[in-house]
Amino acid sequence: MWLIAATAQAQWQWIDKSGRKVYSDQPPPSDIPVKNILKQPGKTTVAPAAVNAAAPAPATAPAAASGPAAPQLGDNDKDLQAKTRQAEAEAKAKVKAEAERLAKVRSTNCEKARANQALMDSGVRVSITNAKGEREILDDAARAAEQKKIQTVIATNCD
Repeated sequence: MWLIAATAQAQWQWIDKSGRKVYSDQPPPSDIPVKNILKQPGKTTVAPAAVNAAAPAPATAPAAASGPAAPQLGDNDKDLQAKTRQAEAEAKAKVKAEAERLAKVRSTNCEKARANQALMDSGVRVSITNAKGEREILDDAARAAEQKKIQTVIATNCD
């Protein structure tokens, strides 16, 4: 119960026109009477047990009426916190899996680029297949351009 109060300190709490409790980080609409505002930031709240023990006042009547519902809110808050923790854990796992996938892709790209660099550095004649499906031997200019591309890939993917 104290944990709930600590996590919701910057929230407003009031009873709307239909009698439901509303929680928000924004103040209530101007048509909500002051007596229906149960909590606002910077003000201390009175526990439902203390409200029931105190002399009934108009501002405490809605809080007293919702007294039995307070444990259910605590249970709902625990469920909500558990679901939030689970969602955060799933999000962290997803981010970690994506980071691992990207690291594997970078590693593969690095290995391929280093192999291509070794091929280019060996001086062996290299051929490529053009858009028509024909084989072309790389000349010195094309070989230099290909080596520049390989260096860029190595700089990007290799640590």
